[in-house]
Amino acid sequence: MQSARSGSVTRLAVVGAVAAVLALSACGPENDDSAVPPPPTRPTTEPVSTPSAGQPAAPTASTTARPTAPPTATAPSPGSAKPTAPTSPTAPTAPTGKRQVVETRTAGGLARTTGPDAVSDVPVDPGEMRDGMHLVVANYDRAGQTSGRRILLVAVDNVPEDPAKRREHLWRGLIDYAQQHGSTGDPTSGVPYAAGPLGGSLECLQLPAAPTTDVLCGWSDASTAGVALFPKSTPAEAAALFAGMRGDIEK
Repeated sequence: MQSARSGSVTRLAVVGAVAAVLALSACGPENDDSAVPPPPTRPTTEPVSTPSAGQPAAPTASTTARPTAPPTATAPSPGSAKPTAPTSPTAPTAPTGKRQVVETRTAGGLARTTGPDAVSDVPVDPGEMRDGMHLVVANYDRAGQTSGRRILLVAVDNVPEDPAKRREHLWRGLIDYAQQHGSTGDPTSGVPYAAGPLGGSLECLQLPAAPTTDVLCGWSDASTAGVALFPKSTPAEAAALFAGMRGDIEK
């Protein structure tokens, strides 16, 4: 009987202690309605999220601001301003020629000289050259020729002055060239020869007068003029060859 009674007392004491603890907890400051916790303070800067692996970091405010691009200058449209080339009001215009001169690989059956023996400059002054004019300066070889002086031809088209006067100018230059490159003596007067199907005038002169000598031939027509030097030839042979060359060079 003694032990049972003491056990009951003990259980009652424990229950009372628990009830006291619960009562004290209910009366704590955290359950007081008057004690309201202050609101959380807002951070002054936006939180920066840490990028995950493999993803670029988000740009900050300093990097996202785009500077204002300076205005670009507008380029003038092509052709809006075309410079005008100065022209001389007193200069005569070159007549429109019916034919023009062209450099060909063969002329009158002769092959144009190539390689180191070909003419590399303009050895004879062609006279005034203007826009629209063409100049042909070339050496040609006789059949089987591999050395020695070549046939030299100089021709122009769209001549602004009288083509016969341009031929005289070319002749004077060709005579000087010939006398500096193997020709001797004084030139003879020009002798007319058949001009061929192209018409105009064709003449040849000798340097000097001899059965076999250096022959200079020249042609002129409505708008073209040309001359050629034939070393060691005869006037008749040179005239026939020159007419054939002209037929290939003047188109």
